[in-house]
Amino acid sequence: MYVPEHFAEKDLAAAHALVRARPFALLTSARPGEPPVATHLPLVFDPEDGEHGKLIGHVARSNPHWRHFDGKTPALAVFSGPHAYISARWFGGTRNVPTWNYLAVHATGRPRLITDTTRVFELLRELMSENERGLPQAARAVGKGPRELADIPFAHLDRLLRGIVAFELPIERLEGKRKLSQNKKVADRRSLAEGLRSAGHPDALELAELIELDLEGEGA
Repeated sequence: MYVPEHFAEKDLAAAHALVRARPFALLTSARPGEPPVATHLPLVFDPEDGEHGKLIGHVARSNPHWRHFDGKTPALAVFSGPHAYISARWFGGTRNVPTWNYLAVHATGRPRLITDTTRVFELLRELMSENERGLPQAARAVGKGPRELADIPFAHLDRLLRGIVAFELPIERLEGKRKLSQNKKVADRRSLAEGLRSAGHPDALELAELIELDLEGEGA
């Protein structure tokens, strides 16, 4: 990932927070002489396992991507944070052009298969439980289906488990980018935050808040 110095995310905790908040990632890998392979999937992040932490996930057994999970083939997991168009009209002068502000984290490593069925079950249980806890109360009240993995009949769950392949990706490198127009003048950044708030969509509002927090932290 191209990361100019002024856009580098140097706060490891902030990078970890983005991975947790936006766990739906793009996992891509390639072998020599073969086209790249990519899968969109949720990943569970364990920051305590290894120097940079570990990612855990699963794919359908019918997805050939899992054949790259041999512990040797490099892979890249891309986590995308909030992003928004930055209008040139929000700057103070005419010598500016539109751009895009965004947050992103790249995690690289060599994924390997998890074959222990107990571990696979625990992975799925954790993935379901974590996301169920994140639902608003009103959303939890809808429907009468399973609330946790244990609510699913074992025989059916066993068949489903055979249809997936679980893996872990020990992170060898974790890289973050925080592009919030830090290279612009304070007055322009204040104007950008105002423009983003006026745009109104959730990502724009989140970016506006981050820009304002930066300015506050700088005493600007």
